[in-house]
Amino acid sequence: MRIFMIVRKPLYALGVFLIFLGFGCQDSKVSNSLVTSEAFRKLPKIDVHAHYKYPRTYLPDFFERWNMKAMLVDVAIEKGDSVVNNFENYVAHYMQFPELFYLCTTFTAKGIENPDYADRIIAQLQQDIARGARMVKVWKNFGMVSQDSEGNYIQIDDPRLNPIWEFLAQNKITVLAHIADPEQAWRTLDDPNNPHYNYYNNNPQYHAYNFPEMPSYEAIIAARDRWVASHPELKIIAAHILSMSNNIEAVAQRLDAYPNLSVELGARFGDLAMQDTDQVRQFFEKYQARILFGTDYGTGQEESQLSPEVVGAEEESLEASYQLLFDYLTKRDSMVVRKQKTKGLGLPKEVLEKIFSKNYLKFLADTK
Repeated sequence: MRIFMIVRKPLYALGVFLIFLGFGCQDSKVSNSLVTSEAFRKLPKIDVHAHYKYPRTYLPDFFERWNMKAMLVDVAIEKGDSVVNNFENYVAHYMQFPELFYLCTTFTAKGIENPDYADRIIAQLQQDIARGARMVKVWKNFGMVSQDSEGNYIQIDDPRLNPIWEFLAQNKITVLAHIADPEQAWRTLDDPNNPHYNYYNNNPQYHAYNFPEMPSYEAIIAARDRWVASHPELKIIAAHILSMSNNIEAVAQRLDAYPNLSVELGARFGDLAMQDTDQVRQFFEKYQARILFGTDYGTGQEESQLSPEVVGAEEESLEASYQLLFDYLTKRDSMVVRKQKTKGLGLPKEVLEKIFSKNYLKFLADTK
């Protein structure tokens, strides 16, 4: 098991690197890829869910070698009466390397009871879009964190949000939606091998099992589904495989029901690895036009605060992390992904092309 330092979300680290357990090591047995390693490197790639808040001297060469770009995704965290986000950091990184990155802004339900709430959020989004934002993220604040003055949790289908969705739909701006957490958040932490064990063990504030007053997983998912259904003109990419990554049949049901919905893969490869490989492969092949590659990787400290040795280890870990995800998608070897023994999907080139870039480029082209 490889241990590496990659920050999956800015909030996990609060300014320092999270030691994130690696996806595991591939078995020594290596088979021929369905797409050669050289051909795969040349495939254009877009990581649609990344958090490279701070630049790294190695990143430009890293992305060039993999022929890859990344979406810089901001996350807004409610802390008491304030909201903490990092949009300015992401803008600065994006402005430094506009050829490498896309930009994603965000907002929360803070102040939703004020009559000017929707107008204020729309004005903020207009400014962020003018500065380069191509997507808007909504996070699990909706359903799991944000509450009104009476203590009611604010769900993503709250009608007071409708003017914002209408604005985004009219302007063809995609929403990256992380609504709910994996079902494991509402369960006891009794299996150290579960892909989500370490996260909830280290972040008990998001372990819903500890907060019986929080809406159930089912209630938040139901609100999410109502929201998607009631805004058919809104383009939605559901982060983390719809927060249903442990059940691809349930994901397939939503993709069949909602034509405006797609999914991205960030930080949920371990859940895929727990399921039958043939069924997962069939899922990817059937919904190849609705799946986008994402990782949730990022940086949580300025490079100047780290020693050369730490930066070097971070680069090696990032390389190994992406490589394993690429291997899972392109090869059919036995491997270990987030402590789960599995086999790679070995997807054909035409499917990989869509998942890695063509599907998002269609979203992007629609905004022009």
